[in-house]
Amino acid sequence: MGDEQDKKIDNPDCHLMEDIGEEEMAELIREAQQEALLKEQQEKINPTPTRRRYKWVLSLIVAVFLFSTFSFILQTYSIPAIEFLRVSARLSQDEQIQMYKRSVVTVATEESKGTGFSISSDGKILTNYHVIEGKEEVTIAFPEKGIYRAQVTEIYPEIDLALLNIEAESVPYLKLAEQAGWYKGDPITFIGNPLRFHGIANEGKIIDSIKLTDWEDEVVMIKAPVYRGNSGSPVLNEEGEVVGVIFSTMEHAEYGKVGLYIPITLFKRTSPSKES
Repeated sequence: MGDEQDKKIDNPDCHLMEDIGEEEMAELIREAQQEALLKEQQEKINPTPTRRRYKWVLSLIVAVFLFSTFSFILQTYSIPAIEFLRVSARLSQDEQIQMYKRSVVTVATEESKGTGFSISSDGKILTNYHVIEGKEEVTIAFPEKGIYRAQVTEIYPEIDLALLNIEAESVPYLKLAEQAGWYKGDPITFIGNPLRFHGIANEGKIIDSIKLTDWEDEVVMIKAPVYRGNSGSPVLNEEGEVVGVIFSTMEHAEYGKVGLYIPITLFKRTSPSKES
C-alpha cells in the first residue's frame, strides 16, 4: 500500500480484549429489539405461521438477558444484531471446529481478558503482546483442560505477539502453517473470546494487506465480525492450520471496518522457539 492510501486510514483499535460495557450491551439489546419489531411489523402486513413463535422467542431472550444467562439462547436463535453468535453455533457443529476449539484458551489478567492458543503439546501459548503487556504471569483457561498459571517467556512488541508457557504434560494444540500465503477472497475461520463470550467460532474472508504506521511488515485485512476479546484469536485456513493472529480492528477508507491479523510467518521468523 502506498503512503497516500495510508493517510486515509484511521489508527487501529488495540483494545479488543476489553469486556463490553453495560451501555454497549444495552445498545445491542435495543438494536435486536428494534430489528425484531420491524420484522414483526412486516409480518403483520405479510403474516406467516412463524410470527407468534418469533415473538415468543424474543420475549424469552429479553428475559434471559435480564438474568445474564443468555449465551445458550443466543446461539440457538437468530437475532440480526448478534448474528455472530448464530454463526458460531452453526460452525461449532463441525467436528473439526470442535477439535480446534480445544486448543484455544482464555488469557486473563486483573484488568482484561483476551484469547490465546496452544502451539505445542508441552504448553506453549501464543497471544498478543498487548493482552499481557506489563505482566510476567497470567491466568489461562483451556475449555477442557482447566486453568493454569502461565509464565510470559517471550515478547515481541514490534509485531504485537507474546509467548506464554505452562507446566503441562500434554495439551491439545494447533499446527502453524508452513506457508501463510493468501489471495483476496480466501475464506478464513477464527476462534476466540469476544465480548463476554468464550470459544466463539466465526468466519470471514481476506480483503487485502496493509502496512501500518510504525510497522516494518504488512498485516492482513479481513472482513469478519471481530470484537474486543478476539485479540489473540488464531486465524485458520481451510486445512485447519494457523495462518495468523487477530490483533486489532480499524476503519478503512475503502472497506469500512475491518479486522487485522498478523501473518504467522512473522512469528516463525522472529521467535527462536517457533513450532512448525
